[in-house]
Parts: sequence; structure tokens; C-alpha cells
Amino acid sequence: MALADVSGEHEFYCCGAKVLLKKGKIEVLSKQRVAYCPLLEQLSGIREVDVDAVKRVVEMKVRNIGFCCEWRVFDPTKVVPYGSSEIISTCMEDGIIECGVTVCEGAGTVITANPKLVQEIGARLTGIIRTSPIRGIIEYIKSRGGVILDEGSAIISQEKGVLKAAELGYKRIAVTVAGFSPSSILEIRRIEGERGLEVAIFSVCNTCISEEDAEIIASGADIVCASASQIIRRVVGPRALMQLGVTIPVFALTRLGKKLLLSYLNKFDDKIVVFRVDNLPYLVEGRGPKLRE
Repeated sequence: MALADVSGEHEFYCCGAKVLLKKGKIEVLSKQRVAYCPLLEQLSGIREVDVDAVKRVVEMKVRNIGFCCEWRVFDPTKVVPYGSSEIISTCMEDGIIECGVTVCEGAGTVITANPKLVQEIGARLTGIIRTSPIRGIIEYIKSRGGVILDEGSAIISQEKGVLKAAELGYKRIAVTVAGFSPSSILEIRRIEGERGLEVAIFSVCNTCISEEDAEIIASGADIVCASASQIIRRVVGPRALMQLGVTIPVFALTRLGKKLLLSYLNKFDDKIVVFRVDNLPYLVEGRGPKLRE
């Protein structure tokens, strides 16, 4: 399959670069912030990140999983060891979370009580800024028990997604919020208080955030993926109760976040080591993504 199969217009982040995908063309709108990412190398074999590498990553997603295409492939295989969709879907299976509010290209904000659908959507997805409706994707999500916030526009609004989940009767909700939309965290916390909910906020796609964004995330999120951000490591890391991973750390900032990570680890198949530290983050020189100067 080729770029000609792409349907609609979609803007998203890839390797810290803003990318526009439309009419079978890839346009890189901003300079890529990431110079090297070990996870990217593991998944795609790409070591040096430049503009051409960003385009190759997008092309591979289109070719391999039908990213932004009518024939999008939804695979529930767990891809990232400590990925947000992996954690949310596992905790849904355990009954700790009733419902997930996530984002999918071609659909926008999605509300679902199906843990497999959460993983199918999020396994290979990066930060979607805006998207347009793709009928094949929407119909698949609906067939799997997903509710699209707005089928006509594929709008992305995580706060409205949480509100919709509450209207559907869910009380224990997990929601992903991209680093470029930190104000959503404040609104979600307001809705949580008004509706008597328990909302686990997962802060994702944080490579390009600012210091101000990091402060909002640190004060409102339950679980934070560090992505390639040194700001997250510096601002959020010291406030964490628990850290998963070293290369791309995931931080639990609240008791709820810690509970979710421990539940996930209970089902984690690989061997792990656990030890206490006086201070977080726990970092190892030479491990992790490298940013451009």
C-alpha cells in the first residue's frame, strides 16, 4: 500500500517534528527535536533522525498498518513495554479502570470499555494534533464497542471525552492527554470533581513541552511518559512516587498512578528488578533519546 491510500488530512508529531499528511503527501512542518531514539531504532531500525527519517517513519506506518487509511490495521499486540495503551488496557482488564478515553487518527476522541480496542488504537500511535473522519476507521471502532465523540468532525477533545464517559455511566476513567494540550488536564480535574469521578490522567507525547507545560502536568497528571523531554525528567521526575524504565521513564505522581503501574507490572511477562531510591528520577548516563542542540 502507498501514500495514495491516505484519506483526509492529519497533523501529528513524529520524532518531535510536526507533520502534515494529506493527499498522499508528507510535509514536515517543523524541525525534528529528536536526534536519536532507542525505541525508534528498535521498532524501525532508524538510528539517525533527520527530515528524511521522519518521512520514512510515516511512510512505514502507512504501508504497514494503514495509518490514516480506510484499511487501517488494528492489532492488539503489546508493542511498548511501558506504553500508556498497554497500561490502560491491562488495568481495564483487571477492573481498576472501567473506561478509556483515547485518540485515534480518522476518529478523534474515542470512549470505550473494551480494553483490547484501547491497545489496538494506541499500540503504534503518536501524538495526533488534528485529524479528519475516515469512515473505515470509525466503523471498525464502533464495531468494537467504541464511541466516537463526534463522527462528523473527528474532533479531539479529551475533556469532552471524559464528560461523555461520565454521561455513559462510567466512574473510573483513564484518559490520555498530549503534552501540547496541558490545559485539558485542568478542565478534566474540574469535571472529575463536579461529577464525582475517579480519573487517571496519562500525560503522553511530551517531547516538545515547555517548562510551563511541565508544571501543569506535574500538578495534575497521575502518570507521565517522559518521552524525549529533559524538562519532564527535571521537573516531573523529582515529584514521582514511582518510576518505570530508564531509557524512556514513566512516572507515577499519585497513589492512583502507582496503583495502576503496579497492577500492570503484575501482568508483565518480562523479568524486572525493583529497588528503592532516595530521589527520582533514576537516570543512567548514555541511556535514552538524544535531542538536537
